[in-house]
Amino acid sequence: MFGTSALRLAGLMARVAGWPPDIFWNATPADAAAVLGGWVEEEGADGVDRHALAAMMEHFPDD
Repeated sequence: MFGTSALRLAGLMARVAGWPPDIFWNATPADAAAVLGGWVEEEGADGVDRHALAAMMEHFPDD
């Protein structure tokens, strides 16, 4: 079973990108990052690196 974080992201992507469930569940994290990266306002922002992602996963585990 997927955690609540995955379900929230699915809902976000449905609203923001217009992705239906089949597209969300077949997308990669890079696909979602590419869409959501459009809202990054900082010039030169590199997004989330492995260390930051690991820290977020530890702080917000999928229960």
